[in-house]
Amino acid sequence: MNRELEEDKFHDECGVFGIAAHQEAAQHTYLGLYALQHRGQESAGIVSSDGSRLYQEKGMGYVADVFDDKKLSKLVGDSAIGHVRYSTSGETSLDNAQPIVSESWRGAIALAHNGNLINSKQLRQKLEGEGAIFQSTSDTEVVLHLLARCSEEDLSRALREVLRQIRGAYSMLLQTPQQLYAIRDPFGVRPLCLGQLDNSYTLASETCAFDLIGAKYVRDVIPGEVLKIEDGQLHSSFLPPAPAHSYCIFEHVYFSRPDSKVFERSVHQSRYLLGRQLAREAPVEADLVVPVPDSGVTAALGYSDQSQIPFQFGLIRNHYVGRTFIEPKQAIRHFGVKVKLNPVRELLENKRIVLIDDSIVRGTTSRKIVEMVRSAGAREVHLRISSPPTISPCYYGIDTPTHAELIGANKTVEEILKFTGADTLAYLSPEGMKSAVSDEHNFCSACFDEKYPISISGEEPHEPLFQLQEVSSKAEG
Repeated sequence: MNRELEEDKFHDECGVFGIAAHQEAAQHTYLGLYALQHRGQESAGIVSSDGSRLYQEKGMGYVADVFDDKKLSKLVGDSAIGHVRYSTSGETSLDNAQPIVSESWRGAIALAHNGNLINSKQLRQKLEGEGAIFQSTSDTEVVLHLLARCSEEDLSRALREVLRQIRGAYSMLLQTPQQLYAIRDPFGVRPLCLGQLDNSYTLASETCAFDLIGAKYVRDVIPGEVLKIEDGQLHSSFLPPAPAHSYCIFEHVYFSRPDSKVFERSVHQSRYLLGRQLAREAPVEADLVVPVPDSGVTAALGYSDQSQIPFQFGLIRNHYVGRTFIEPKQAIRHFGVKVKLNPVRELLENKRIVLIDDSIVRGTTSRKIVEMVRSAGAREVHLRISSPPTISPCYYGIDTPTHAELIGANKTVEEILKFTGADTLAYLSPEGMKSAVSDEHNFCSACFDEKYPISISGEEPHEPLFQLQEVSSKAEG
């Protein structure tokens, strides 16, 4: 196995999709997960409900590899939730594939989670001390055990009681035989949005999943909202509010698809403005702006428009390379990068190139791409990054390298320049990044500034100061 290019990128966290009251619930969930495949490629799963019981199918690999017509036909019912996973907590195994289903005195419950619970280890130790037996190493299972031990009979109230015990980032979908819940943490770190398809409600990590099935975006699930869908109606209750919202800025820098609306904002627009701001801050005389595909494309368009330097696809990505491939016995230099990216020599030869990428993680891939562009005949290579140096790991659901592995945390920009072999290197400033996404007060940028909005020190959360609120709305609302 060679995952050279993937290993030097931040890994997408997970993606969730759900739909209630639709006769083809499982098929639509499959399509929704297909649209969210970029958020996780290690496993995929779907749980459906026919109103009396739950049905589950899951497996390792891509959505299209896990599901076929035979498996989807077993997922009967008019309600379903699904999940694509990249492991940010727990091992890579089928046991950790989601949704996770539990049976308790409450009946069958399935849970799909995008995010990371930073106090799950302490909660798990406490639960195991009380006799709980875990089937997985995923932090998500902690929530199901807490629900099983909660004495509150009403599930909505039990959920709010359980969620007051956990700390971290979470966008969750929970399926029972009769109800579908959507839950977002009070800080709103991870995205979750509500859509409508005819008389059915649907939920997804990103709006691109709605586009595929023809659903209409309605609104974001509000941070701290516990949204229940039952009998064609929406019922909302709320957890105590956070001091401020802290939406993950990396969703707009890299993770989300550019055709999605995330945090009520166009991802394409954010990346385009990141590129324009980068051109203002780090201009250079050059002949072509070339993106590192696919993540650098939109920012490169913005850089090109602002700088008036022509844009060209000087690097072509092979989209049909799977997760594994067989290397030749005789070693080929930088084979892992070359099998995925190839330069267009006719465009690059004897040109001064501005190479645009969204981030540098370890720096090894950037160095190989710079060398590849030079080998194709480029006269100069000017590396421009549409985000600041990444100096801190994420604890909220992104699989980032350790502090010691992040090149931005251990080397100066001058040292990184020397390491990559580019002629010049410039990152976007933190202020420029925040201005491009419009609202610096609503975004978590801890990976760039080490300002973590949710404490990672381990202390217990304070008692809430606000009463829980509950409202309802009818399906046509």
